[in-house]
Amino acid sequence: MSAVLVFAAPELPLGTSGKYVAAAYIVVLALILAYVAIMAVRAQRLERDLDELRRDVEAARAAQDANRETESVL
Repeated sequence: MSAVLVFAAPELPLGTSGKYVAAAYIVVLALILAYVAIMAVRAQRLERDLDELRRDVEAARAAQDANRETESVL
């Protein structure tokens, strides 16, 4: 039964260090939230750029089709 005592961890005295631990968790959480926000802004910007490229490709294809139609008439 002494094996059970091996797994028992002693309680850590947090005293004044508890404030620093909480502050560290808050800082890490704030950094993660900032990273996620930056990635969301970048994803929105990429989506807008992709939409613009799609519109440009569609316009170029429409212009090509119009040129082909006018050439076939002539």
